[in-house]
Amino acid sequence: MGRIIQLSKNVINQIAAGEVIERPYSVVKELVENSVDAGATKISIEISNECRNIRVADNGSGIHPDDIILAFSKHATSKIASGEDLYNVKTMGFRGEALASIISISKLTCITRTKDFDFGQKVECENSEVKSSKTGCAQGTIMEIRDLFYNLPARLKFLKSSKTEFAYISELIQSMSLAHPDVSFELKNNGKTTIKTTGEGNLLVTAGEIFTSDISKTLKEVLKTDKISNLKISGYVSTPDYTRASKKDYYMFVNSRIVKCPVFQKAIDTVYKNLVGNFRYPFFILNLEIPPEDVDVNVHPTKKEVRYKNPNQIFNFIYSAVNGALSGITEKPQEFFETKEIPQEINKTPEKHEKPEIIQASFPRRESFIKQESDNIYIQSEEQIPDDFYAPSKPKLTLINNEQKSFITEPVKAEEDVIIGQYKKTYILIEKEEGLEIVDQHIAEERYIYEQLKKSKNIDCQLLFISDIIEISPSDKEILEANKEKLEKFGYEIDFVSEKEAIFRKVPQLISKIPPKEILADILEHISGDIDNIEEQILITTSCKAAVKANTYLNLFQMQEIIRNWRTCEKPYTCPHGRPISHIIEHKDLAKFFQRTK
Repeated sequence: MGRIIQLSKNVINQIAAGEVIERPYSVVKELVENSVDAGATKISIEISNECRNIRVADNGSGIHPDDIILAFSKHATSKIASGEDLYNVKTMGFRGEALASIISISKLTCITRTKDFDFGQKVECENSEVKSSKTGCAQGTIMEIRDLFYNLPARLKFLKSSKTEFAYISELIQSMSLAHPDVSFELKNNGKTTIKTTGEGNLLVTAGEIFTSDISKTLKEVLKTDKISNLKISGYVSTPDYTRASKKDYYMFVNSRIVKCPVFQKAIDTVYKNLVGNFRYPFFILNLEIPPEDVDVNVHPTKKEVRYKNPNQIFNFIYSAVNGALSGITEKPQEFFETKEIPQEINKTPEKHEKPEIIQASFPRRESFIKQESDNIYIQSEEQIPDDFYAPSKPKLTLINNEQKSFITEPVKAEEDVIIGQYKKTYILIEKEEGLEIVDQHIAEERYIYEQLKKSKNIDCQLLFISDIIEISPSDKEILEANKEKLEKFGYEIDFVSEKEAIFRKVPQLISKIPPKEILADILEHISGDIDNIEEQILITTSCKAAVKANTYLNLFQMQEIIRNWRTCEKPYTCPHGRPISHIIEHKDLAKFFQRTK
């Protein structure tokens, strides 16, 4: 072994660059995050020369002339100042490694200006050497990287094709656009624009600009806050009938930072577990806002991994928010009315036995009552303000102005579905305003029964005086014995005649007409491969067996009952196995086929 020597600055930076800059994607990520941290509202990214030339321009705050040389030094940053700041990181970047790493493996030119100066600075870097001069330019920063990895032929050799490398960059800009919908992004590849967003600040608009304008039809809004823990989650999740073949479209952000988070992902997967089919995955865009001191982003140089102070709390918070959104429960802004001085005659204490005239109304997240006098409407909240311990309490009243009266409406009864008929004795056809809806009768009723059974504390059972003897294997007997209490909880009572024979004493009343042998075969088929989720599988099996079968004739009344019940489901998109329940053929598509469109 040779003598120990001190490595040169350039070699040290090249070694560090191996951790921070893996491929062109890494360069773009570091530069774009710097632009976001600089408060840019417009960011342009141009890629050329097989992804080895990169130009990132923004209209952010720029770099101060006195700091420009220091900015390209290792561990130089404006985002943290002490070790304590690592536990309160509020920016995308904070390590101070990116620029020093980039200039060690590429030829870089930086042009930047702050609003306080009439001139800008031009910096040219090569082999970690930095030269600076004055120049004229607009406010903001332009970073131009040329010949990436020109001095690391081994790294250059391991790059994928230019199409693959650009695909990584494209996915990054998609994610950055969704994480920061208030920033306008433009991505060009060899002069051709591939992504362009307007930066309106509306996530749904940004999603439409990146994907398709129709994507909003498949998404449910997620919004939930926890004021005690200062947690907030917002964004959109797809309905269970809109799925993908991979987890590629999992867009998860923590404080608008792109992350790979097992806790986040597990919460989503758990919600959708029995809503989508095997090997099908939802589409979602969600941003979790959490106090910086409760999450550690200093886990890995790429800053994609995070650790939470309380991962169980985060899991439950995300799960409940997404589950609520799919059930139609979304938090709404509470402060939508103004408080004015209440007239004395309205605020007086009611006489004994006097009942004020009230009309019930619905408001987000609370039950209220209102009182109307002349043109004014007053809200009487559940909260009471007693004058003293024994005196009658005064209702707390809040005045609602005329514009806000539109929020207070009488419940409107939903119109009955216009059922056209039955197709192939399996599908119910419904005329809708937007088109023709086709509903699978079996899985629509299966979803309804499943939700009713899940809510029910006591399931009605049917005693079987005569039951077929069913042959079982020793392993089946072991599974059934181990889960006897769980089966009884859902209405099944099984006795074992011998080591290889069993009979039913009780079954749920819903499926009392189905042959016991068929019931047991289904139970064993579903629970054998999923020991950890046996109760769920018993529920699914019961609801599937109880629902009306395909190829069964239904009269109009029966069809109406199935549809009416199905419409009340919390999650009416798929059956418990994950199959879609309904499909709408829009009028415009029918008209187009029959050439009725102009």
